[in-house]
Amino acid sequence: MTKPESGAAKGAMMALCLLTALNLVNYIDRYILPAVQDQIQNEFRVTNAQIGHLTLWFMVAYMAASPFTGWLGDRFPRKPMIIGAALFWSVMNLFTASVHSYDSLIFRHAALGIGEASFGIFAPAMIADFYPEEQRNRVLTVFNVAIPFGAALGYVVGGVIGQHMGWRKAFFFSAAPGIAIAVLMMFLLHEPKRLQKIQVKAERGVVLALAKNKAYLAAILGYAMVTFSLGGLSWWIPSFLQRVTGRSEQNAAFVMGAVTVAAGISGTILGGIVAQKWQKTNKGALYLVPAISALLAVGPALLCFFGPASMTVPGLAAAVFFVFLGTGPVNAATLNAVPASVRATAMAGQLFVIHALGDAISPSVIGVVSDYSNLRVGLAVTLVTLVFASVIFFVGAKYAPALHDGAEVAAV
Repeated sequence: MTKPESGAAKGAMMALCLLTALNLVNYIDRYILPAVQDQIQNEFRVTNAQIGHLTLWFMVAYMAASPFTGWLGDRFPRKPMIIGAALFWSVMNLFTASVHSYDSLIFRHAALGIGEASFGIFAPAMIADFYPEEQRNRVLTVFNVAIPFGAALGYVVGGVIGQHMGWRKAFFFSAAPGIAIAVLMMFLLHEPKRLQKIQVKAERGVVLALAKNKAYLAAILGYAMVTFSLGGLSWWIPSFLQRVTGRSEQNAAFVMGAVTVAAGISGTILGGIVAQKWQKTNKGALYLVPAISALLAVGPALLCFFGPASMTVPGLAAAVFFVFLGTGPVNAATLNAVPASVRATAMAGQLFVIHALGDAISPSVIGVVSDYSNLRVGLAVTLVTLVFASVIFFVGAKYAPALHDGAEVAAV
């Protein structure tokens, strides 16, 4: 072992800061497109289903890359791969300015998914190697605060720049920060040494062990249902605000950004604090917090979709707040359910499942349903998966490993 039993490894704080900053840029990139999708839809003359397919192809590439990047992450240094991923997706954002066909936009979005898949697997696994298990929920909550904040910036930047300068110019905004952070990582980020108490015997054995690990399966399947809902809401709510409430593109993006940053960050922080305290007396706390949060989000979401216009934004804010309560704990639950030697593989499995069953398909499903009915009904599909998520997390709490040995004795 190369780090103190009760403390973080050397360079942990710098790594957390740099990786969180890059996660912020990652989500700015991802949510610029939903902010300007009505402009894109009008220019390329495509249907709701086709605009939803952009996320599908992003996630297809994301999922196809994840098994390979997970294998790499458990065997090779992650620092150069994280830097390469950041540079790659920044360049792909610059390429977007030259896209003039729907097929080219699909290609660009798929390529972006490959870069983001690499970072999404390597970064949480690296953070887990810097910090002992009793601190992982706290530091992963910090890491995940970048999700709502980055998404909010993506909405606002996309909406403001898109309305005044056109949708292509919006993608230049995030390219420069991604490159700058990658350069800083070359000099300031250190590769942590990994705990290797458990040796990986064979690739097939690892996969079978993960498939039989009930705590791990509950974490990733529950998260997949939440991701279906959150991905669908994130993609379609800006258009919903424009079409149903008559807001401009800039105003809809600003509202979505403000709601995401305020409700998302406060929900993420509060969920992490509650889980941190609760897990001292209940080993299932990392599952119970997301279970309760998913269930609590259903009522406000119904109010947002079908209530009076005056309750659209308050309902949206409450639903986003409750959904984000569980984001930090569920990632900690995933990492605590597996041994140190296969964390990158476990994260690859998580990313594959949550996107295959979640936001890879939800924008398209909502788009298809709305083409045959309306966007209110299409968005209502997300309520079903929130209920499914709650049930899965409640069941998973029974299989949660004890905190003091959850990451070290899981059998492989």
